[in-house]
Amino acid sequence: MPKRLLSQPRRKPSGRHAVPGDKSISHRALLIAAAAGGETVIENFLDGSDCRATANALRALGVGIEFVDTTRVRVSGDGKFTAPKDVLDLGNSGTGLRLLAGLLAGRDVTATLTGDASLRSRPMRRVAQPLSRMGASIETSPRGTAPLVVRGKSVLRGIDYAMPVASAQVKSAILLAGLAAKEAVIVHEPAVTRDHTERMLAAFGAKVHREANLVRLERGATLATPERIDVPGDLSSAAFLFAAAAMNPGASVTVAGVGVNPTRAGFLDLLARMGAKVSLENPREISGEPLADVTVTGGTLAGIEISGAEVALAIDEIPVLLAVAAVAEGETVVRGAGELRVKESDRLAAMADGLSKLGIRNALREDGIGVFGGEPQPGTIDSRGDHRIAMSFAILGQRARGPVDILDCDTIETSFPGFAALMQQAGLDITEFQA
Repeated sequence: MPKRLLSQPRRKPSGRHAVPGDKSISHRALLIAAAAGGETVIENFLDGSDCRATANALRALGVGIEFVDTTRVRVSGDGKFTAPKDVLDLGNSGTGLRLLAGLLAGRDVTATLTGDASLRSRPMRRVAQPLSRMGASIETSPRGTAPLVVRGKSVLRGIDYAMPVASAQVKSAILLAGLAAKEAVIVHEPAVTRDHTERMLAAFGAKVHREANLVRLERGATLATPERIDVPGDLSSAAFLFAAAAMNPGASVTVAGVGVNPTRAGFLDLLARMGAKVSLENPREISGEPLADVTVTGGTLAGIEISGAEVALAIDEIPVLLAVAAVAEGETVVRGAGELRVKESDRLAAMADGLSKLGIRNALREDGIGVFGGEPQPGTIDSRGDHRIAMSFAILGQRARGPVDILDCDTIETSFPGFAALMQQAGLDITEFQA
């Protein structure tokens, strides 16, 4: 039976906590370590179903993947892939499918990549087109979606590519294909997106340069194999604790060892602009990624305007930010967020529908939304099978005037295994049930 969450407004969050490893970085660590060959141990790996799907796909390609325990993975091999015997199923993982397509584009391997119904509805021509220009053969379904048939080549052409939409997944696919390019690969972004791929390629010895919205991977990249990669805590997971603290004046939570990469930390800046207090202690760097112990303290919140460039730096956190906006004074306006319509669900529509069901006035737009702060009412929410929608309404339920019941929550395991248990540890009344 499908899982559901029950969120009841009783307590404020508190304490010092740790969240699971970063999902985006866990994917990249697997893929780049597999491409490099040798042996690499990944520490604090996110043991969620999305990352497991990437690991299973690499196994099917002949890469040695050993789970020493749930958060420590050993990747080994010679850097070469063998043709899989079956279709590679990436489940619900858009990151896994798109990045693996890029990596396979530069290999003499033919493979078919697919996923669940949600993933098969997401646009894939955006990644197929630049990879095809580089010399690989990438076929999508007639609708421009998965399954993808990738026929790679060991030597590709370089590319100077202006991305039509800001997408870290598409950028990363091009850069991973660029490992096999005989010329430099240059990507122009319409807005800066998360740079985990660039940082990890550099940590493996590739020459990657960034200037403003331009990323350049020099030709002839040879990857060296680090013995160990440490994955920081996932800011996208910590965001739910931070949001719960921000919307409760006087509440305070700390998450230790969380990633604060500037291309991911936009959510913290937006919370501070709304009126929460955000502080970082013990800043440090591991495996090329910055992290810190982050504390968020609640305050009197006010609505803000969020631009498209700011959305790109907080793309996964916008749903829970809209939950925060639901209890802020005035209107919060989000613009340039059309990319949220082609995630695991149409996240703009899902948030608008759920907010309306809880009595929060909002105005859905083609590429954004306006949310007018108020008093959330009890109700039942259809998460549309989207993990971030489910968790966002679980947090908003802590400020509702009665219980909020969230349906179809199985996909939370893709990004945040143990979500409900950690929220309870922080003092929140969020319980997971079988429907």
